[in-house]
Amino acid sequence: MWDNPRAMNLAANLLYVLAGTIVLVAIGVELVRSPAFPLRVISIEGELARVERGEIVDALQGRLQGSFFTSDLDLVRERFETVPWVRHAVVRRIWPDRIEVRLEEHAELARWGRREDSKLVNIQGEIFAGESDSDLPVFSGPPDSEKDVARGYVEFSGLLAPLGLRPRQVILSERRAWQLKLDSGLVVQLGRDLPKDGVHERLGRFVEAYPRALGQIKRRLDYVDLRYPNGFVLRVPGLQRADDLKSPHPKA
Repeated sequence: MWDNPRAMNLAANLLYVLAGTIVLVAIGVELVRSPAFPLRVISIEGELARVERGEIVDALQGRLQGSFFTSDLDLVRERFETVPWVRHAVVRRIWPDRIEVRLEEHAELARWGRREDSKLVNIQGEIFAGESDSDLPVFSGPPDSEKDVARGYVEFSGLLAPLGLRPRQVILSERRAWQLKLDSGLVVQLGRDLPKDGVHERLGRFVEAYPRALGQIKRRLDYVDLRYPNGFVLRVPGLQRADDLKSPHPKA
């Protein structure tokens, strides 16, 4: 190679490029670390009804360090997502000196379990810690069933809407049997969701029969058991026995 001028010139050029690249990288690192790029502004975006300013200040107090370039955005996001009622945070840098944080709040759908447990369910079917003064329905079920219960609530509400009724309580048992308590006070025993006779089909038959059968009863309805293939059992306070519109044995 030493006898080849072209090869020597090419090697020299490559060395110059490598040296220049190293210098540029070093300058870039120094600029990033330089106090000439301080972080001056943190802006909070999003429609916030539950998150309070003091909670935001507390979340970042003493934890946001570095310049515009070196501040840890993942840490900022994690800190914001520890704030009560914050479901999700998106954090990004805005040149030259600002960090923008967009927050998404939980939208509560129901209370989970006992009121004193301070657990709520959002519209995505996720449990979160929070207090609410709203008159919310109550859900309960086995561990990790909250999405199923939330989905069931929405579907049952749609089926009951023609009757002007809504579930006030939705219970899913350990055996995956469903029970509803409606805003009228009526308890609806749906049972398990079977392949040939699902809970939605049972509730649909009940809604269809309600106007011509139950709607004619001039008493408050107390309890209805829909776990029968050809009808249901109804309990009415003050009557000696149930109005029996069923086959002999329940299905689930």
